[in-house]
Amino acid sequence: MLSLAIASRGAQGRTVITDRAELERRRERPVIDVARALAAEYGGVLTPINYVRGVAMSGRLRLAGIDPEYRDPSGDLRAVVDGLLTDETFALMERSDGSVHAGFVWADDLSEATGNGRYGDFLVRVADLYLEGRDDGFPAPVDPDYRVEDVFFVGAVLGRAFAHTGDERYADVMASVLGKVNAQADTGLWWHCGASPFYWGRGNAFAALGFAEALSYLPPDHQARAALEEKHRAHLRALLEHQDESGAWRQVIDQPDSYLELTATAMVGYSLARGIGRGWLGGEFTGAVDLAWGAVSERVDDGGMVFDSCTGTGPLPSLEDYLTRATENGHDDRGGSMALWFAVEYAALEQARA
Repeated sequence: MLSLAIASRGAQGRTVITDRAELERRRERPVIDVARALAAEYGGVLTPINYVRGVAMSGRLRLAGIDPEYRDPSGDLRAVVDGLLTDETFALMERSDGSVHAGFVWADDLSEATGNGRYGDFLVRVADLYLEGRDDGFPAPVDPDYRVEDVFFVGAVLGRAFAHTGDERYADVMASVLGKVNAQADTGLWWHCGASPFYWGRGNAFAALGFAEALSYLPPDHQARAALEEKHRAHLRALLEHQDESGAWRQVIDQPDSYLELTATAMVGYSLARGIGRGWLGGEFTGAVDLAWGAVSERVDDGGMVFDSCTGTGPLPSLEDYLTRATENGHDDRGGSMALWFAVEYAALEQARA
């Protein structure tokens, strides 16, 4: 069922209303057209370095791999990143957390597109920071309060480092971290972190996305693979219980009065599409991914502007703070990048189904 309208609370408190006819038109667009619109708007800059920009660059490179009509962006992106692969940038990496480290998720895509391994080599240098363990057994860059964002950062960075090098240390550390962090046993959902025990939508999406990224690279015969797959499936099943009939997930997953939110929906949708396409998710998830795409497509206009994208959010002290967190409507690197990743992954899934 289509929602009657999207009502968005922007950073300035404004409300954006889109009528039902326009939402239906957006849902009926070819997926590849939405991906092209997003690729035209996002993924052209990397400074300041952050995952919200890096994901979009990866999305553009992946789009070129499935869409013969989309011009290969690798030359343009090399002009953006070549000057950043320096000792000065690495010194910044040493002082930064995973949100900055994951700004290099495009590195494997660009190395593949250009045949130049230096992009993957730099990502490996960043991944080496995670080989240094703390007394609690977690890599040094992981937040001591175990923020759920780190599930994605660890899966994205270490998975790619393993793929680039074949060095099992990266796969083993990645699997160890994902094996030691858990959803809440009573709900199957993830808290944002220990200090913020709330089921934030994008937080749960970070967990889903991190497992999807890790499983994309973890060898089929790795001793931890079966357990991580089942943990991932259990989380996704818990999320499906809270998917709105429109296909979206909420800003706070288990709060029915919470607004429907773009990034959570795009990130969970990507995780579903990737898992279905690569075989670790079965048919029970097919309907959910199709619904999720419809909800994301509603929230992207023809110019790549996005709607209902929760603004940047660190751990917050109360449930009310999450419920009232502002949305970004218009150009938003975070919402646009995650919508682009999902669009490309869903388009690839559609191609495989055809």
